[in-house]
Amino acid sequence: MKQINRFSLVYFIIVLSVIALGLFVRIKAALFPDIINLYLGDALYAVMMFYIYSTLLPLKKSASRAMLALLTCYCIELSQLCNAPYINAIRATLPGRLILGQGFLWSDILAYSIGVSVALGIDMFWRSRTKISG
Repeated sequence: MKQINRFSLVYFIIVLSVIALGLFVRIKAALFPDIINLYLGDALYAVMMFYIYSTLLPLKKSASRAMLALLTCYCIELSQLCNAPYINAIRATLPGRLILGQGFLWSDILAYSIGVSVALGIDMFWRSRTKISG
């Protein structure tokens, strides 16, 4: 159990680090080429989602956590096709914009897929070097 708590703590620190990096990239967008600004935020969002699930479900297999993260990201992206007043009011706030996004883009689906794939690869490599399976 002690090892599980250690992994959850590491995952939680990764979540906070990815959030900080994502906010930095958004705040300092002028420092990065357009291609980075277009995809990196969404890829980092997917990485964050993977590690949120990893924090909450450290004993689940990496592939299961990756599927949950992708499903969550895809559902949030698809929700952007809904333009009901209540959801648009939420998206008009900074937290709503950061969490729910605004405007459906197929390129976001690609960025989410890439982000989760990178996180999954890193996680599988890291877990192969430790005593926890998944």
